[in-house]
Amino acid sequence: MDLDVVFLGTAGSMPTAQRAPAALLVRRGGDRLLFDCAEGTQRQLLRSSVGLVDLPEIFLTHFHADHVLGLPGMLKTFSLRGRELPLEIYGPRGLVDLMSSLKRVVGKLSYELRLVELEPGDVVERDGYRLAAFAVAHGVSALGWSLIEATRPGRFDVAGADALGVPNGPERGRLQHGEAVTLADGAKITADQVVGPPRPGRKLVITGDTAPNETVVEAAWGAQVLVTEATFSEEERARARETMHQTAAQAADVAKRANVGLLALTHLSNRYFGPEIAREACEVFPETVVPRDFDVVEVPFEERGAPQLVKSGALHRREPEPVSSAPQ
Repeated sequence: MDLDVVFLGTAGSMPTAQRAPAALLVRRGGDRLLFDCAEGTQRQLLRSSVGLVDLPEIFLTHFHADHVLGLPGMLKTFSLRGRELPLEIYGPRGLVDLMSSLKRVVGKLSYELRLVELEPGDVVERDGYRLAAFAVAHGVSALGWSLIEATRPGRFDVAGADALGVPNGPERGRLQHGEAVTLADGAKITADQVVGPPRPGRKLVITGDTAPNETVVEAAWGAQVLVTEATFSEEERARARETMHQTAAQAADVAKRANVGLLALTHLSNRYFGPEIAREACEVFPETVVPRDFDVVEVPFEERGAPQLVKSGALHRREPEPVSSAPQ
């Protein structure tokens, strides 16, 4: 089961020529989960290899303009295309009021819009994983999100099953599901004889905007990937504290204390290009990356290696236009 994060918008409050405002797409198998929807998000999707698919659900961290201004346009586009599939939007307290205010902009939709307000500690259950909401520190109603996969069965010992005489077929499937089986010769084989210990699933944590916070350390504990903000560098620590954001070094300290595998920093102020933020964070937590728009972080199972940054991994590469050799 593949799991990755597509960085659609990595800028702070204002877009730049190279970076759009906040939007992330998490892909797990066939699921597509959009976190935040800033100005221009639908165009970022169209420019990417993902395309503007009919997303079944959107998750919001908070309601500042640089995280939600893309919603009206995207909702309207879905309607103009004749969408019929319901769309669910999850967010913190105030979501219903926000969407009521936007109704006069969006107008009538061709599909049902379902709004779900959540509190820290609430959990959205999915097949094989869950999304847990947790508190962040940003001075407004805001949530971070943890994607936590279910524990997986242990690895099946094929050689061990062969040695015990377990035939290929349904018996092996039952053993893999924890059941005991009785062979034709009367021998009873239990699952623990051929199945290893349970293996943990993956954990991906997305904070949205936040000041350094112990709840983030707790929520991110042991995660393969932590995606959080680094709006400022250390020279602007006072400004970060005033606006309830964090510096690259502060974000790296959170990642270090949370024992995460990889730290991905986003929401950069337009005064930075990225390398200076990466250098500052890496001094505290070396396993840090600063993705650009359309970069992808792949999150494999632990036994298959560490998370990796794939530069321009979701950038749509168009075929060059044919050049005519005819006289002009």
